[in-house]
Amino acid sequence: MNWQKSYYNPMLKLSIITVTYNAEATLLRTLQSVECQSEPRHIEHIIIDGASKDSTLALLRDYQQRNGSRYPITVKSEPDKGLYDAMNKGMDAASGEFICFLNAGDKLHSFTTIADTFSQAATDNIGIIYGDTNIVDDAGQYLHPRHLLPPEHLTSESFQRGMLVCHQSFYARRTLSPHYNLNYRFSADVDWCIRVMKAGEIAQMTNHYTHTVLTDYLEEGMTTRNHRASLIERFQVMRHHYGLIPTIWHHFTFLFR
Repeated sequence: MNWQKSYYNPMLKLSIITVTYNAEATLLRTLQSVECQSEPRHIEHIIIDGASKDSTLALLRDYQQRNGSRYPITVKSEPDKGLYDAMNKGMDAASGEFICFLNAGDKLHSFTTIADTFSQAATDNIGIIYGDTNIVDDAGQYLHPRHLLPPEHLTSESFQRGMLVCHQSFYARRTLSPHYNLNYRFSADVDWCIRVMKAGEIAQMTNHYTHTVLTDYLEEGMTTRNHRASLIERFQVMRHHYGLIPTIWHHFTFLFR
């Protein structure tokens, strides 16, 4: 991607929120993908740990010691009420203009991901920056592109056709971002993304598609492990936002794609 210096805004900051619990097997590549970014001045990293009992905290202390002088790093470890409660804590601690979630096992796609993203998106009128996603295995090796592709123009109606943007490749302006609804155990991220998009539309903001891979996403996430429960809950989320009949219709069309 070309460096567009005339549009570059060195003041923009991304709050990267990482939620961990006993994540020693996959955490290191996530941390390394952040610390190798070519523009660390764009970053603050907030890690919310659920009182891990393995070596996760030792990895985090070492990471913080290596990089704490390069960009702000916050580590908080305490019991929580689950993934989305921890993500809410991360948002409460965030101070960047944009936030994203990069959990253990996921990683930023390249060492210029953040710099390239903010060289494109310096305008104050952008509410969401979004991009493509690659799927990786437990060892962090590339498997394939994510099956669902982002639309050229993202709106709050887009997710009627499924979650077209991976949560980890969805950078939301912090001022548009509500807390996750803890009544949802597996699909609060879908609900959250829709609410962010609706808030951006009310504020008359635009959404920017990078046309690049932003995230390498670990295939075996919580939603995958609880697939049936997640599908049921996702139907409830879509019904809440789009109504029963449109939700039934779009779920019917899912069978043929």
